[in-house]
Amino acid sequence: MATVKPKLSIVVPLFNEALVLKDFHDSLTVTLKRLDMSYEIIYCDDGSTDTTNELARAVCHEDKRVRLLTLSRNFGKEVATSAGIAAARGEAIITIDADGQHPVELLPEFIWRWQEGKRVIIGLRTANQKEGWVKRLGSKLFYGLYSKFTGIKLVAGSTDYRLIDASVQREFLRMTERNRITRGLIDWLGYERAYITFRANPRLGGEATYSFKKLVKLAIDSAISLSLSPLYIAAYLGAIVLPLATIVGIGMVINAAIGDRLHLHATGSAYVMILVLFLVGVLLVSQGIIGLYLSHIHTETQNRPLYVIDTEKSVGL
Repeated sequence: MATVKPKLSIVVPLFNEALVLKDFHDSLTVTLKRLDMSYEIIYCDDGSTDTTNELARAVCHEDKRVRLLTLSRNFGKEVATSAGIAAARGEAIITIDADGQHPVELLPEFIWRWQEGKRVIIGLRTANQKEGWVKRLGSKLFYGLYSKFTGIKLVAGSTDYRLIDASVQREFLRMTERNRITRGLIDWLGYERAYITFRANPRLGGEATYSFKKLVKLAIDSAISLSLSPLYIAAYLGAIVLPLATIVGIGMVINAAIGDRLHLHATGSAYVMILVLFLVGVLLVSQGIIGLYLSHIHTETQNRPLYVIDTEKSVGL
């Protein structure tokens, strides 16, 4: 008998969520049962090292509307989310984190906005109870630079708590880059976006798995993969350095010719050494930027699979 496609797919990436999975799943299913539509829940285990996989498999056996994708290792949240979106069969797909910070009570509002005709609805976080000023400042800086470099308006506070229509899903799956930021790729598609604001709940348990280092890497990958602007930085520096070097060089010659009237008391070799060191620094920065692009080109041309699913540990494929 053919499998009936659900109306709604809920995609939840998991990584070491054993402490929170049961409470999250219970609150999620309570909310979903209030909706007058068929649904499926897709848990994407991103190589968890605790008992997350066992708990998720137990949930699958209790409820046939729950499916589990088990990645063979930790590929990262962005890839795990992409795997879940690819596997979703619903007419609308909602991505949500399992730590409890995304309020499941807002799901009916997401559905209502989708039924109005919106194809991308984004959860906009207005506050986070345990967010320090450093993280807030870093977040504002990231969103500002991201919009500046990519030309894509990424509203501050945008989260991965979002709904996309199946038509958006089809276009999203055409993008195969490996260094990815899911929300950036969805926004890049250009569909009109609606927003739902929320205050982030406290985590149900455990610690945030996104370290500052990972966030910095995510920001760099986003700028590199979605924009060519960083490539132009070297050209901008060169446009400044070359005229400056020319002016300083001419000034040194004139100053030496008129008997050091400027009283600089510096030899020509000293000026040359400073300029050489400065230009070498610019050259190294340029090589670094080019190196980032080359590393991404190398990754793309390797043609490795975006993710690998362990079929023996997955349920409902």
